[in-house]
Amino acid sequence: MTYCVGLLLNEGMVLLSDTRTNAGLDNIATYRKMFHFEEPGERIITILTAGSLSVTQTTIARLRDAMDDKDATPDTSVMLAPTMLKVAQIVGNVLAEVRREIDEKLSMAQGASATMIVAGQRKGGGMRMFLIYPEGNFIEATEDTPFLQIGEHKYGKPILDRVVKPSTSLSDAQKAVLLSMDSTLRSNLSVGMPLDLCVIPRDALRIGTQRRIEAGDESFRAMSEAWSHALREGFSQIKI
Repeated sequence: MTYCVGLLLNEGMVLLSDTRTNAGLDNIATYRKMFHFEEPGERIITILTAGSLSVTQTTIARLRDAMDDKDATPDTSVMLAPTMLKVAQIVGNVLAEVRREIDEKLSMAQGASATMIVAGQRKGGGMRMFLIYPEGNFIEATEDTPFLQIGEHKYGKPILDRVVKPSTSLSDAQKAVLLSMDSTLRSNLSVGMPLDLCVIPRDALRIGTQRRIEAGDESFRAMSEAWSHALREGFSQIKI
């Protein structure tokens, strides 16, 4: 399993993913689940993936092949698409096609499934973020719901519900997604380090901050311990 989260804010976007895949307690591996398609000054697109590794890796590979195709068009390449909505449609179509093909191959077993978060901005357009479902349809982050999650999202959702608003600063947003991930790491063994963090400032049309957080990272450990201490202190002060 996995956990990925994306925040769409007035100042920009913050995205975080883990890297653990789990096919049983004796078959745990690390795979990147955050992918960037970038033409600085023109567009930046980041995709987060969760679900069947065969589906997500094949989908990303086909998206890259479509970019390199000499006959690529705005209907086939995310780097030529005229809007972020069109990017989401392209990703959704490829994801649905790959899922159907793999489902056919696995028809005698449990079907494969995957979900994705597609976030980005193109020159002349606004920042947009979409959650792509296995069937290829999608929903979009809004001012009312400025964050999207995929994978094991339930443990990390409460803090986002309480603190994240469109006006949240990029600094506080990074803290929020990291604490959301910390809660998930503590409650679900199928989510694990290292983590990939990405910050995309509004209208920068490029990645502003990109960081891999390894197991044992001192700043992440200190933040986790401070959060645990704050929760214990808050709990002890509540009267019933």
